[in-house]
Amino acid sequence: MLKAKSSTACDRDLTSGPLFKAILFYSIPLIFSNLLQVLFNIADIAVVGRFAGSLALGSVGSTSQLLFLFTGLLMGLGGGVNVIVAFYIGSKSKKDLDEALHSSFIVSMIVGAVLMVGGFLLARPVLALIRTKSELLDGAVIYFKIYMLGMPGVALYNYGNAVLSAAGDTKRPLYYLSLAGIINIILNLFFVIVCHLSCAGVALASVISQYVSATLVMIPLIRGRDLGDIKFSFRCLHLHREKTIRILKIGIPAGMQNAIFAVANTFIQVGVNSFDAVMVAGTAAGSNLDNIIYSAMNAFYIACATFIGQNYGAGNKRRILHSMLIANLYAFLLGAGLSSTMFIFGPQCLSLFTSDPAVIQAGMMRLSIMWFSYPVATFMDNTIAASRGLGKTSVPTVIVLLGSCLFRIVWVYTIFAWFGTIQSLFLLYIFSWTITALAEIIYFVREYRKI
Repeated sequence: MLKAKSSTACDRDLTSGPLFKAILFYSIPLIFSNLLQVLFNIADIAVVGRFAGSLALGSVGSTSQLLFLFTGLLMGLGGGVNVIVAFYIGSKSKKDLDEALHSSFIVSMIVGAVLMVGGFLLARPVLALIRTKSELLDGAVIYFKIYMLGMPGVALYNYGNAVLSAAGDTKRPLYYLSLAGIINIILNLFFVIVCHLSCAGVALASVISQYVSATLVMIPLIRGRDLGDIKFSFRCLHLHREKTIRILKIGIPAGMQNAIFAVANTFIQVGVNSFDAVMVAGTAAGSNLDNIIYSAMNAFYIACATFIGQNYGAGNKRRILHSMLIANLYAFLLGAGLSSTMFIFGPQCLSLFTSDPAVIQAGMMRLSIMWFSYPVATFMDNTIAASRGLGKTSVPTVIVLLGSCLFRIVWVYTIFAWFGTIQSLFLLYIFSWTITALAEIIYFVREYRKI
């Protein structure tokens, strides 16, 4: 168990007050922030599908799971930063907070740089390994390589967003992403329609937008206004051994959880790639609607981990459990509402990405399964976030490895191999989420009782 130390104050205290209201108001800006992050990729898909054709759409869509493997690692690392910073805010320890703040910056930038170099060099062999269609491969490689150049920017944004969220500030990241999102859309249209850059153009637009949002999110941290004891300074950069280990102990397993999901989903992409290019394009369009739902629900998972982190540092045991239950309720209701709406208006939503009726029909095959699956995922993801708030990520990672990754691989090579339909492939989501959720809940209850 982490130990709380000496006291100081932070302006945004999540350890008191009505939880229903606090979690909701904390999460609303996060919902829009997460949706704007998804907008970067959706804008790529929409513009390239509308103005560069279905082959370009399939090329960009074929990289989605592989991109999540890289960005998921950075999101997990950001989750570790969020929990550690929130804990030291709750325990009111200024020295530890300052050390964690600067150590986590260095760690984030190192990881971002490593992912950029590795992703750029391995783009073609990895995309070939997951059996990207030959007619889509060249466009997918170009898009992926350029996108990799933005990894340090993604790392920096996730770091800054994690710190601000830990301090209870979820509004400023929303403003910054709004500006970056507008820039992304304008550049998408310019590079694709005017410059005829197709896949390369939309990737370049995303990279520029990522660095804009990363720069903006660092400004309030450097200024240090209205953030209590949080103030970033380049002169204070130093890897403090204890804080670095704690950040990595939480962040790396959390990132690995996302990576495991991405690896498992890569096997699903292999299954999708066994169909024709129309199905690949339709699945790419449909998966972007999935991302909207997941990203919206993810706001409550971040709230769950942050509230639990601060209350764990403050020693408020009852408030920890209430934070988890309330966040799960909100996420479930939001997921059910969004997924149902998108299924009902599926053709209209899919038409944002393509005007090809065959591609829209293929996308609806995915939506017909996913609309009732996503609400179930809240019980798994929110419980993982709750355990992360307690500083527990290793065992949840093992559970994810077995319940999601291994189970999905087995499903692809047994159930899907037997039936061979796209529906039989997508049904693995709800089954794997249910099994993993049950195991994660059991683990959290056990750890909660030890507090």
